[in-house]
Amino acid sequence: MFSPKERRLERGWPGRIEGDRVIQLAAQTLQSFFTGGGQAREHDEHPLAEVELRAPVLHPPAVRIFGAGDFAFANPAAIVGPEDVVRLPDGVEEVVPVVRQTAIVGADGAIGAYTLLVEWTAPALEGAKRTDFALTLGPYAVTQEETPGMNFEPLRELAERNTRLLPGDLLAEPVGDELAPARAGSVVEAGLLPFGLLRIRVEAR
Repeated sequence: MFSPKERRLERGWPGRIEGDRVIQLAAQTLQSFFTGGGQAREHDEHPLAEVELRAPVLHPPAVRIFGAGDFAFANPAAIVGPEDVVRLPDGVEEVVPVVRQTAIVGADGAIGAYTLLVEWTAPALEGAKRTDFALTLGPYAVTQEETPGMNFEPLRELAERNTRLLPGDLLAEPVGDELAPARAGSVVEAGLLPFGLLRIRVEAR
């Protein structure tokens, strides 16, 4: 998802990156692109240097964070994009970023693409509010054909058991260790091929 820099749309438009260009696709969201069979006509073209990347899914129906053979639900309203600032919760001086590779559910409950998610934790808070304030998603959504070695099928099957998955649902698992704690003014870098690099600025609320 992207928007021209002069417009800075909150959700943006779906696009396909080809070299130094972004091909705008005629779909409203990534979810609608998936439910349309992963096909959409080319609508316009923009130089990559003149656009801002937005969260691949701004309003996911559900976010599941996996670990130790189970998952917990996270706050879908906490999603922010790769160009957005992460605000410290009130009364908190530092937060801890955890990088997670993430599957995006497409049509019919199947995996449609993969991306990066940074889950932010405020150790000074208690309970669910420790992780309720920000989830950074992006910058790119990469299709299954481009990531043949990834296997989220066991997580997808667990998530789908006794329920159904909707287009845009996120299934996130940890990539490695936590990154260093971040304070107001910090810039955190989190990257993993082929998903691109997230450069996230942390500021006071």
